[in-house]
Amino acid sequence: MHFLVFAIALYFVPAIIAAARQTHNATGILLLNVFFGWTVIGWFVAFLMAICSAPYYAHFYRRGW
Repeated sequence: MHFLVFAIALYFVPAIIAAARQTHNATGILLLNVFFGWTVIGWFVAFLMAICSAPYYAHFYRRGW
C-alpha cells in the first residue's frame, strides 16, 4: 500500500513542482503528465517544463540590465 502511494506521488512530481512554483503553464504540465507521463519521455518532458518554466510572479518584475 505504501509503495502505491509513493509511486503515485512520484508519477505526479512534475505537476507538483509546477503547482508549487506557480508556473503559467501548470495546467498544461498536469495534462501532459496525466496523458503522456506513463512514457518515460513524456514524464521527463513534463519534468523539464516544470523546472525550466518561469514562475507566474516573474512576469511582473523587469530585469535592470
